[in-house]
Amino acid sequence: MTTRSPWWGLSALCLPMLIVSMDVSVLFFAVPYIAADLDPTADQQLWIFDVYGFVLAGLLLTMGSVADRIGHRKLLMIGAAGFGAASALAAFATSAEMLIGARALLAIAGATLMPSTLAMIRHLFDDPDERRKAIATWNAVLAGGVAFGPIISGVLLEHFWWGSVFLINIPVMTLLLVVAPALLPGHTAVPGRRVDLVSALLALAAILPVVDAIKSVAAQGWSASRLITLGVGVAVGAVFVWRQRRLADPLVDVVLLGERRFATSMTVNLVCMFAMLGNSILMTQYLQSVLGYSPLRAALWSLAPTVVVGATAPLAAVVANRIGRPAVIVTGLLVGASGFVVLAAMTGTDTLLPVLAGATLLAAGVVAATSMIADYVVGVAPAERAGATSGLLETTSELGGALGIAVLGSIVNVVFRMDIASRFGDGAAGTLAGALATAQRLPIERADALVDAARSAFVDGLSAAAWAGAAVLTFTAMVALWGLRSSRDRVPENDDDLAVGGDRSRAAEFQ
Repeated sequence: MTTRSPWWGLSALCLPMLIVSMDVSVLFFAVPYIAADLDPTADQQLWIFDVYGFVLAGLLLTMGSVADRIGHRKLLMIGAAGFGAASALAAFATSAEMLIGARALLAIAGATLMPSTLAMIRHLFDDPDERRKAIATWNAVLAGGVAFGPIISGVLLEHFWWGSVFLINIPVMTLLLVVAPALLPGHTAVPGRRVDLVSALLALAAILPVVDAIKSVAAQGWSASRLITLGVGVAVGAVFVWRQRRLADPLVDVVLLGERRFATSMTVNLVCMFAMLGNSILMTQYLQSVLGYSPLRAALWSLAPTVVVGATAPLAAVVANRIGRPAVIVTGLLVGASGFVVLAAMTGTDTLLPVLAGATLLAAGVVAATSMIADYVVGVAPAERAGATSGLLETTSELGGALGIAVLGSIVNVVFRMDIASRFGDGAAGTLAGALATAQRLPIERADALVDAARSAFVDGLSAAAWAGAAVLTFTAMVALWGLRSSRDRVPENDDDLAVGGDRSRAAEFQ
C-alpha cells in the first residue's frame, strides 16, 4: 500500500540516488589511506577507482530492462540490499583484490538503482507539471551527491579509518528497504517482457571497451592499442544495434533513437555530462595543484557553486511551464557555455572568485538542461519501458562524462607539454603533478621557476580546454534549437506536443 502523496515516494527514491552519486567521488581522499593499508600496485589502484564506472556503464541498459520485467520497486530493493552488503565488504576489505571485487559488486547494485529510481518517478507522477518538479528535485540530489561526496569523505577520514566512507551507505540503504514497501508502488512489472541475454552481453562488450579506451586516452594519450580497443567497442555496438532492430522485444528500442527530438535529447545529455565531469576534474586539479589547497579545503570551495546549482533544477521546472522545455534546454546550454568563457578568459595562477563564478554558471546551465532532458525522456517513454529508457539515458551520461574527462583533459595535457617544453625542454615534465614532483628534487631557485612555469602552463591548457568546451556547448545549443522544435515550428508547451509530430496518437510509433 502506498501513501497518497507521491512526494513521499520521491523522498524514498532520493535516498539511493544520493548514496550512488556520492560513491562516484567518495574515494577522492581515501586513496592515500587505502594505499598505506592494502599496498595496491599501480594497476590495482587504478582499478579500485575505475572498476565502479566500467561495470556501472556496462550494466545500466540491461538493468533498466530487468526493472521493467520484474518491477521497479522489487529491483530497487534488491539493489539496495546488494549495495549495503557490498559496502560492508568494501569497508572491511583486507586486500586490494577484495576491494576491487567489492567495488565491482557496488557497481552492479548501483546499476539496478539508477534506472529504477528514474522509472519509478514515471509511475508516481501522472501530472506533467508535478513530474517535471519531481525530476528536477531528483536531478538536484544527484548533482549534490557528487559534490558532497568528497566533503563527507574528508570529515570521516579525519576521525575514522578509510572503510568508514563505505559504511555510511548501509544505514541509508537499510532505511530505503524499510520505507519502500509503504511509499512506492509495487505493480509496475511487465512479466511478459523478455530480457535478451545476447543483447545484454553485446551491450557490455560494446560499452566496456569504449569507456576503457576513452579513460586510457585521458590518462596516457593515444596509441594503436587504444584505437583498436575503441574500434572493437564501436563494432560490437553496431552489432548490438543490428540485433535490436530484429528483436520483437529489444533491450533498447532503436526506433526511439530514430525520432528527432528523442535522439537530440540523448545527444544533449551526453554533451552536458561531457562538460560537467570534464570540467570538474580540471577544477579539482586547479584548486589543489595550482592554488595549492589541501584536498578538504579544495572540496569545500568546490561545494560553493552547489548552493546556486541546487536551486537551478527546480527553477528550471517552473520556467519551463511558461516558455517550454526546448527554450530552457537551449538557454541552459548557452549559460553553460558562458561559464566556460569566464573560465577561459579570467583564470590565472592565483584567481579563485572568477573560477567559482565560471564553474557556477557552467554547472547551473548544465543542470537546468539535463533536468529538462530527463523530464522529457521519462515523460515520453511508455510506462512499461520506463526502466529501459532510463537506463539508456544514464548510459549516455556515463559515456559523456568519460568523453569529457578524455577530451578536455587531453587538450590541457597537449597545451601543457608544448608550453613547458618551450621553457624547460622536452624532458621537464608531462603533467602538472609530474612537474611539481620534479621540482622537489631541484635546487630552490630552479624548483620555484619550474613550479611557476608548470602552473602557468596548466592554466594555459585549462583556458584552451574551456574555449573548446564553450564551442561544444554553443554548437550543441544550435543543434538543440533545431532538433527539439515541434513539427509545427513552435515551442512545445506540454507532453502532448512532445509526442512524435506533436500528435499523441502517433506517440506509439516511437514508444
